[in-house]
Amino acid sequence: MQRRNFIQFIVLAALMGACGRKKLHAPLSQGATVLAFGDSVTYGVGAGSGEDWPSLLARRARWNIVNAGISGDTTETALQRIAPLLDQYEPELVIIEIGGNDFLNRRPPKTVKENLRQIVLRVRRHNAATPVVLVAVPELSLLNALVQRLSDSPIYAELAKESKLWLIDSVFSDVLSDKELRSDQVHPNARGYRQMADRIGDALRKFGFIAS
Repeated sequence: MQRRNFIQFIVLAALMGACGRKKLHAPLSQGATVLAFGDSVTYGVGAGSGEDWPSLLARRARWNIVNAGISGDTTETALQRIAPLLDQYEPELVIIEIGGNDFLNRRPPKTVKENLRQIVLRVRRHNAATPVVLVAVPELSLLNALVQRLSDSPIYAELAKESKLWLIDSVFSDVLSDKELRSDQVHPNARGYRQMADRIGDALRKFGFIAS
């Protein structure tokens, strides 16, 4: 009796563990259209042409990545431009990296989170099958940048859990915490963007989007 109960416990634990893991996504094909949606860090401020992380990731994954980063953009203004981009490009994957300008402008995290949620909802309303990957952004402030102690804003992990999104965390924060990887207090340099591209690519491979 005890042996049977022990076996049942092991089976139940295995099933619970499997349910807790996020199922891997099928790899995207070479040439797949991917939308990198964000602000100046997506655009590539602080580095030369072709040194932004979307361009570097595109070469690694062999995807067609549309760089839809705009310098100075906030989650509020970004919310107004996501739909036309979805209509124009019909992406197979959307990677969102935005929020830093909101934090610099001292917008309430609750407002930033809600704007991000609405961006995700517009992607899903356009095509419910389009996966969304969220890149966490640090709680930027000039003081934190100066002392080189940056960490992700918790709203990204919260939103990823609530909306069942793929989350890439600690990448942007780690880059900006290293003065050798920054062009200024809030932007990576070419080396920093390479690290971002590498670590975002590693995460996407782990999630299953890039074939092993």
